[in-house]
Amino acid sequence: MKQSGLVLVCIFALLLSACEQSFINEEGGAEVVSPPSSSLKGNLTLSILELDQIPFQTILKDNVEDLPTHICFDIYDMGGTRLKQVNQQISVVDFESSSDIVDFGHVSFLLPEDTYQLVVVAHSSTKNPTMTNISKIQFNNSIGYTDTYLYTTTLTVTDQPLDLDLSLDRISALCRFVISDSIPDGVTQIKFQYKGGSGHFSALTGLGVTNSTQMVTRQVRAGQQCQVFDLYTFLHQEEGTVVLTATALNTAGEEQCAWEFQIPMAQNQITWLTGNFFVDEDTPDQWRVTPNIALDKSWGNEVFYTY
Repeated sequence: MKQSGLVLVCIFALLLSACEQSFINEEGGAEVVSPPSSSLKGNLTLSILELDQIPFQTILKDNVEDLPTHICFDIYDMGGTRLKQVNQQISVVDFESSSDIVDFGHVSFLLPEDTYQLVVVAHSSTKNPTMTNISKIQFNNSIGYTDTYLYTTTLTVTDQPLDLDLSLDRISALCRFVISDSIPDGVTQIKFQYKGGSGHFSALTGLGVTNSTQMVTRQVRAGQQCQVFDLYTFLHQEEGTVVLTATALNTAGEEQCAWEFQIPMAQNQITWLTGNFFVDEDTPDQWRVTPNIALDKSWGNEVFYTY
């Protein structure tokens, strides 16, 4: 087992998937009025104002690569039964202004006068989580785990329209795993299996609720250097330790080498883990950067370890 220690980390660039400009509303229950720009208006209108204290409009205009691709708006009664749902999905390529997607992050509902629980989840998994149980929002290995934001509140609908601006908080924890040395011949996949966090969380607390075994597999090619892999989880507390097994596989799925790590992590924190996976030698200086260059200011904190 390799030991962890503070280190400078390697420079990388994340590639974004290109896609089309569109969004989809999937309605659960009757009398969902969406989007707000339509001629029909509901008595509850929701608009996302911020993602973890960063203005939503700023992300749309200046940092579209940080934009979640899915937003789930769910209404529950006070007993936790889901009554209505709108799921928005957007795929963006080269749009020039937020006017191209004016209704993304906005929705209206037409509700009877009563008191409700509202849950809003923003994420970028391939599909939406299962949200029938307010205490157990379920992502899984097949749809993947991504940066995830949450807003939960109790609200009362009266005979007067209610407009709410929502500030969502990041609830995910991220391990950014870096393989600094070259991928050798015969290795085609890196499989990550980790425990200690959860793939499910409670919308009431934003914390993990199951002891999940999460798994992520990524394709690699011989000769690639400085490969970066993002591994997300929902911790059971604001801080916790995740046990990670990283395994190099060949085309037949046979193990070539493997390492196990115990990684301290925290909610809204990037934990960098970087080193030579295949050879025992120092990382070349040109692959290193100082922490102040690597810092991603959209996250609450970053810490750096080596293996």
